[in-house]
Amino acid sequence: MENSTVTLILAPMEGLVDPQMRKLLTAIGGIDRCVTEFIRVNDQTLPAKMLYRLAPELHNKGCTASGVPVSIQLLGSNPETLSEAALLAVELGAPAIDLNFGCPSKTVNKNKGGSVLLKEPDVIHQVVKAVRQAVPANIPVTAKMRLGYEDKSLALENAFAIESAGANEVCVHARTKLEGYKRPAHWEWIARIREAVKIRVIANGDICSPEDYWKCRSISGCEDVMIGRGLIAWPDLALIIVCHPKGTPYTPMTWDQLLPILQVFYDEVRRRLPPKHSPGRLKQWLVFLKQHYPEAQELFDQIRGIADPELIQAVLSPLPLQKAG
Repeated sequence: MENSTVTLILAPMEGLVDPQMRKLLTAIGGIDRCVTEFIRVNDQTLPAKMLYRLAPELHNKGCTASGVPVSIQLLGSNPETLSEAALLAVELGAPAIDLNFGCPSKTVNKNKGGSVLLKEPDVIHQVVKAVRQAVPANIPVTAKMRLGYEDKSLALENAFAIESAGANEVCVHARTKLEGYKRPAHWEWIARIREAVKIRVIANGDICSPEDYWKCRSISGCEDVMIGRGLIAWPDLALIIVCHPKGTPYTPMTWDQLLPILQVFYDEVRRRLPPKHSPGRLKQWLVFLKQHYPEAQELFDQIRGIADPELIQAVLSPLPLQKAG
């Protein structure tokens, strides 16, 4: 099972893994692909401006500034409008289309999107088939699913529905909708799906350290993984994982090396978001980072009660950014 080739995908996370975060994390390295936050497709034609807003990488041949391809993720249940949106995304430069059958949000599920569709394998099949037929054969069509909605009884049937509709691969988040993000993830179910279908299977869920990766790989049989929260908390986790099987020496990033990235992050957040929102984005990332960097907790404590973006900038400015070289 030891293999020098590992594909590592940065997971979509609504409100967190946005274009800016994709740009920064892919610049660090180790990430082979990204997937956008889901783009909701209802019964109306999707405007191009929405695709450009959520996936500005379309202006760069569908890649981040580091050259990492970004799949466009669509969410909905209407095969016709989803296929139209997929074709539009490809015409704008999308390198791949991903379909979301995993989002656990109550609002999304109430509007017949995301994981609620796992109750209806036939609908999943229709959606995947329509999108696969709409886009050119050389454009991969992938899907993200959970193990089920209330239970796991339809896990294999949903995976078969995705495969038989023509998808190139399926990413499996190893929990049901009702399990949310509660530990543990059921990697053994990914193994069952991988053994049942012929298309590529990507493992997802609870991969937050190199040790988690190797355990997931052993149990699921999947070398290739999608990681979300683990990469937000440990920005060079992908590099640590991919360097190991290649035998490439790698020294994990220190806090001093991470500080310039935080500074760039906050500078870009201030330019892009209204003043009242920019402090929250920095604090949000620090909450994740403090799992591995005690210094992140110290910085978070310093700015916890500050709402003024300029005052937060004043706290960040004295940091020893020059040590990052």
